[in-house]
Amino acid sequence: MHGIELVRVNYGIAAALRQDARQARFSASFSGPVHADHEVAAGDVLAIYIWEAPPAVLFTSQTTTAMGLSGGGTGTVSLPPQTVDNAGNIRVPFAGTIHVAGLSVAQIESRIAARLAGKANEPQVIVRLASNNTQDITVVGDVRRSMEVPVTPGGVRLLRALALAGGVSRPVSKTSIQLSRDGKVAVLPLETILKDPTENVPLRGGDVVTALYEPLSFTILGATGRNAEVSFEASGISLAQAIARSGGLNDNRSNPAGVFLFRFAKPDALKWPTPPKMLVRGKVPVIFQFDLRDPATFFAAETFPVHNNDLIYVSNAPVTDLQKVLNVVSSIVYPFQTLQSAGIIK
Repeated sequence: MHGIELVRVNYGIAAALRQDARQARFSASFSGPVHADHEVAAGDVLAIYIWEAPPAVLFTSQTTTAMGLSGGGTGTVSLPPQTVDNAGNIRVPFAGTIHVAGLSVAQIESRIAARLAGKANEPQVIVRLASNNTQDITVVGDVRRSMEVPVTPGGVRLLRALALAGGVSRPVSKTSIQLSRDGKVAVLPLETILKDPTENVPLRGGDVVTALYEPLSFTILGATGRNAEVSFEASGISLAQAIARSGGLNDNRSNPAGVFLFRFAKPDALKWPTPPKMLVRGKVPVIFQFDLRDPATFFAAETFPVHNNDLIYVSNAPVTDLQKVLNVVSSIVYPFQTLQSAGIIK
């Protein structure tokens, strides 16, 4: 048909298209631990506390006073906040320059204690992340306020990040959430995430969460209850639902065997008998035909996914077209017979 593919839909085809339309789940694409240990990076600020077992030989009262350090007594010292420099280093008295980028706070504690061993008497070190400037989650899009959400101990899950951003600003049913991580991108309807707790995945530093307002719609024409552009939810609807929302088939006019759906489909959406000859913007123009006289097709219609910008057309029954012709003939013949009976024309 001039490069346009005509597909007569059965349950197998509908199921294949439904499977192709399934969106990648966050739980499958972004699996991992609930919260990985924070890896320090340039820009983070660390608070460092050092204890030395008595008798203190390194951090004595005289030493800490002379160096301008604050302490809680002999052998105890609190260092000024240490900002990790661009090279990933910090500087600790008597330990020198220490490379900490890519390490957890526990690893940094061990590294500082190892540097002080032999200089201080059984040194003990505690490192705290005073300011997290590198492990943030970016939340943007149709939310109340775009912001960066810091990753905290215990982790931040997707819905909490959205809540901290004030929630979505559009109806939940028409909002999808896009999650980007390390070049991988997936999109799910917000309703799906709310209904399935496994999709409320833990986030990592560097993740980008985008709330997308998606006013999806299809157009339906022909012998239906109403011809209109009809909106639907981001979670999607089936062809059967689409027809129902337009008032169903018109009993007096419609041809149940002539329900058509027009769509530009992906080239790999189906296993074509022969490779498609014509592409429009990289997609194949396809007409899907449904014969609703066959009860089995109702199962296909219940499974077949409707996409944004689909066009559905319900044709008239052949007897309806004949009736239109008869009506036209009648509108000519009956007035002529009336005038002839009245003697106006002979």
